[in-house]
Amino acid sequence: MSSITADKPLAAAPASDTVPTRRILAFMAMVFGMFMAILDIQIVSASLSEIQAGLSASTDEIAWVQTAYLIAEVIMIPLSGFLARMLSTRVLFSLAAAGFTASSALCATATNIDQMILYRALQGFIGGGMIPSVFAAAFTIFPPSKRALVSPMIGLVATLAPTIGPTVGGYLSHALSWHWLFLINVPFGIMVTLAVWNLVDFDKPDLGLFSKFDWFGLLGMAAFLGSLEYVLEEGPIDDWFDDEVIVVMTVVLVAGALLFFWRAFTAKEPIVDLSAFKNRNFAFGSLFSFIMGVGLYGLTYLYPVYLGRIRGYDSLMIGETMFVSGLAMFVTAPISGKLSTKLDPRVMMGIGFLSFGLGTWLMTGLTHDWDFYELLIPQILRGFGLMMAMVPINNIALGTLPPQVMKGASGLYNLTRNLGGAVGLAIINTMINDRTALHYERLVEHVRWGSQIAEERMADIAANLSAAGLDGSQAAISQMVQLVKREASVMAFSDVFLALTTLFAGLCVLCIFVQRPQTGVKVDAH
Repeated sequence: MSSITADKPLAAAPASDTVPTRRILAFMAMVFGMFMAILDIQIVSASLSEIQAGLSASTDEIAWVQTAYLIAEVIMIPLSGFLARMLSTRVLFSLAAAGFTASSALCATATNIDQMILYRALQGFIGGGMIPSVFAAAFTIFPPSKRALVSPMIGLVATLAPTIGPTVGGYLSHALSWHWLFLINVPFGIMVTLAVWNLVDFDKPDLGLFSKFDWFGLLGMAAFLGSLEYVLEEGPIDDWFDDEVIVVMTVVLVAGALLFFWRAFTAKEPIVDLSAFKNRNFAFGSLFSFIMGVGLYGLTYLYPVYLGRIRGYDSLMIGETMFVSGLAMFVTAPISGKLSTKLDPRVMMGIGFLSFGLGTWLMTGLTHDWDFYELLIPQILRGFGLMMAMVPINNIALGTLPPQVMKGASGLYNLTRNLGGAVGLAIINTMINDRTALHYERLVEHVRWGSQIAEERMADIAANLSAAGLDGSQAAISQMVQLVKREASVMAFSDVFLALTTLFAGLCVLCIFVQRPQTGVKVDAH
């Protein structure tokens, strides 16, 4: 066993900062594989209506195209650390890339919703093995002097991929068909698989771990994380514990959690090693990653919902509008990398959180006619803030861990971001539903008969509709109801943005209490 003490320098620095070209190329191939896996979380979000029509699915069924992927992925991400130690990074990543490619092709051949859900679950589970491997490789094979180049790269991919997912999906489904949301992965997936198999040589397999594989721990983790993701995804839709399935899944969640944590602390080789949380920097970095997941996935969800529900945008128009944040991230990545060598990471995080919070605060003034130009500055602030915060968070969380715990810690770290997104989306959906109902009731009180403004507006609508040959009175009532519902929804969106502003303002304060990370860790063997 080894105890990890953050805030102490490494006993010995690497003899050379030179990284072989072969390893750089291998790492770039892995980064591209991770980009595909994360991109596919959101690539279908702007095109669900096209997939629904193509598969003749119901509204409830089509939501599982994303839910199945997320549930499966969230199980594989923490498991990947153990698998990488057992099989080696080369074998695990190659198998994951090949499996992801094959399941992507299967998704494109789906002829009904049941097949699509099954193939998406396979795609998410297998693809999830690629994501933590990249973070582990970045902080294992590259010396600290290269972190200013490597950390912005993986930070950019982790934040850019889900952000531009709706953009890429919108273009592909509009220009070609929804099948190309998945077919686009096939040629690139083959190239990544071949490149990783031939270039990666970071570590060796330890096949002896297979005999120590903790099957009970895996069962507990799958029940815990799978049920948690389901409850968070479906809870807001099904009125939480008013639904019997949610209650049953919550029981499974609790039982799975008890089994998982019992095995994590008692098994000789636990399926997930939680010892990394002894490192103070890793614990803080994971907390920040969790909350960044709320902001990253929350806004990637909120903007398309607003643009589709309130503005009536199609998938292509949503993609074009959402592209701004991705462009801002791309431009900011090299800047954040350069600043990471000069600024205190706590200052960088503060700047990032402040920028993100300012962007959400500007969105609290949202109205039903906000368009591309009104959303421009908030999206730029969002993209800038995400990149400014993610680079120092990555360095704080993973930059001081010893190699022997890096693979498991990387899985845990990436899990926190995904769980943050799941929790954030559950809260956001619940807030939208509850606040919309509240605002609707309040607005209705002001448009009842007897209100001079309401009666004048109704009369104008009725007159215009009567002139068009319609039943003016009935049509005016129907139109007024729709107007009130729309404004109630807009006010609910504004409330959510205000809540996110408060959350990130709190993170700015929390930065003060983070101890400045040093250059490494001390590992005491005993």
